[in-house]
Amino acid sequence: MDFSRVELSEEDQAFLEESRAFLAEIVTEEVIRRDRETGDNFDEGVHLALGKAGYLAREWKPESEGGFNRVRRRIWELEKRRAHVPWVTFGTTAMIARSVDKFGSPELKAEVMPRVYTGEVRLCLGYTEPEGGSDVATCKTRAVREADGSSWIINGSKMFTTGAHNCQYVFLITNTDPDAPKHKSLTMFLVPLDSPGIEIQGIRTVDGDRTNIVYYSDVRVDDKYRLGEVNDGWTVVREPLNVEHGAVEAAADGLQDVSIMMHQANTMAAAVDKAAAKVTEPDPNGRRLIDDGSVAYRLGRSVARMEAAFSATSIFGRVALAQTMRDISPDLMDLLGTASSLPLGTDGAIDDGAAEYVYRFAPLVGIYGGTLEVFRNMIAQYALGLGKPAYAPPAKKAS
Repeated sequence: MDFSRVELSEEDQAFLEESRAFLAEIVTEEVIRRDRETGDNFDEGVHLALGKAGYLAREWKPESEGGFNRVRRRIWELEKRRAHVPWVTFGTTAMIARSVDKFGSPELKAEVMPRVYTGEVRLCLGYTEPEGGSDVATCKTRAVREADGSSWIINGSKMFTTGAHNCQYVFLITNTDPDAPKHKSLTMFLVPLDSPGIEIQGIRTVDGDRTNIVYYSDVRVDDKYRLGEVNDGWTVVREPLNVEHGAVEAAADGLQDVSIMMHQANTMAAAVDKAAAKVTEPDPNGRRLIDDGSVAYRLGRSVARMEAAFSATSIFGRVALAQTMRDISPDLMDLLGTASSLPLGTDGAIDDGAAEYVYRFAPLVGIYGGTLEVFRNMIAQYALGLGKPAYAPPAKKAS
């Protein structure tokens, strides 16, 4: 493995400084405070400013069409994290927009894509259903084509549609043939969220983030909003699902995250840094926590586990990062004492709530796009060749 640093040219160094200054100007302490309070992981003012300045278009487009080159793309990704840009909604937008660009009609692309680049249009994922779990193919939300073939009527509901209240369209998976096998019964739509019959209800997760349940009651959708062929929705949804799962090939130049969930896992790195700083501070008697061998050992073990998780690739890293967040956040809180249980902005919070937030956030990272158990089974089945899991209870032997 090559751990060498990339030497920046004068032009790339200037881009780094320019982007860092721009992000510092628009991502204020007020933006960060408001984002924590709302749990939205989105700020419209910041998003529109990024669109107006051209950063959204350059991030989405390939270099041949005016997008970032590989080095500048990496600089931009890192600077966004350092500035704590509320970014989840554009993450889903960028992922879905690739399917719109690939499977959408010219009319639909003309309606959506230019406003994605300006930040005026955001897109969210409509996959999971209240009783569906991680298997999005067990879809019960129905889309029925009207007799003239020009539109569809959609009924059903979706859970965990994060960002729906800040988005203009939802990438919605529907069942259009209940009698067909589940992977051959699906059709994808990009549904305008201002359509009559759509109701969005907010839900707060244990880490304070906001997600939504969305109800669809006789929602009429023009056929132009269909993506791909009827009953071939699995082809349309498979690529975004692979990206969300982390099942993608690493770039040969190494200038990208080795696994998905790096953005979320940076909260763990921030908590470790703050813990390391605190345990080296002397108390009024001149004693430091780090001088206790058990403290040094436990902190060192946490750092080692974190670095190993950050180095794991693709879907392996997705599991490693989420599991490590779950495992080391209690240790960090224990090392820092009871004041570490106080959240961000609370008087007396020893690390400004960093470890406490990771402790609440970690379970959610372990279920985004599917549970850790699902991903472990995927690794076992597809990477290690161990066969399909058997969930049936063992047969009883005859007496």
